[in-house]
Amino acid sequence: MSSRLPAFILAAALFATGPFFASVAAGEPGYAWRNGAAAGDTLASRIAPPLGFARLEAAPASFATWLRGLPLKPAGAPVLLHTGAPKFRQDVHVAVIDIDMGARDLQQCADAIMRLRAEWQFASGRLGDIAFNDTGAGKPIAFARWAAGERPHLSGRSLAWSRGAGADASYASFRRYMDVVFIWAGTYSLERELVAKPVAELAAGDLFIKGGFPGHAVLVADVVENRATGERRFLLVQSFMPAQDMHILKSPANADGSPWYRLAFGDQLVTPEWTFPRDSLRSWRQP
Repeated sequence: MSSRLPAFILAAALFATGPFFASVAAGEPGYAWRNGAAAGDTLASRIAPPLGFARLEAAPASFATWLRGLPLKPAGAPVLLHTGAPKFRQDVHVAVIDIDMGARDLQQCADAIMRLRAEWQFASGRLGDIAFNDTGAGKPIAFARWAAGERPHLSGRSLAWSRGAGADASYASFRRYMDVVFIWAGTYSLERELVAKPVAELAAGDLFIKGGFPGHAVLVADVVENRATGERRFLLVQSFMPAQDMHILKSPANADGSPWYRLAFGDQLVTPEWTFPRDSLRSWRQP
């Protein structure tokens, strides 16, 4: 079956999500988990560029622009675990993204990044592009198949699909699909489906990733540039283990707690809870 959604399923998705998709038609993808609720602070409104820097231009409906609009929890919010308990370390973040993580220990590091990417695709009406490879055989777990009523299951050492439900491309169905992706995919599989990229070409939406058991991944959420010098800096978002709130990281290189990482970071990118080799930057393949 093609990864593209059949027309009748796409029509069902538009009907099921109602007014939410009006913003897509206007070229302004929203944040479906908020169910139309207005955001307070956003990443861009709360976190200003450093003095002398400005945000790079980005297309209105792009992943980069969407990331800048991520809603944030109130200032000072702690990072919570999926159990509701506070994370042991509360000294690594400057802000917490206002998005659910579910009640199970599923939405960890790579999972959070896949969630944000898929949320943007869903909000953009690009339902047929939503797919992530499984860890075992590297086969795509496509939302198109899920929305058509198929369900993945283990057959030998790889995933197989069989009819298991009615067609449903609603947001609630999408959210259940993402939990299944979190079970079958992770840093190991995600790293292998991405494209290596030079750090000099870093852009919002890219990620630093080390696939493994365990591995880790952080998402580049925004990029700014000093117009006078050409220097660039960037923000990073992560979840971690166990599943926890997505949060914007501080940079250990900045004594003042600033979250803006310098692009000239040397051979290793040091974050509060992981160190990545310089060559670990990856970007998404174009559909």
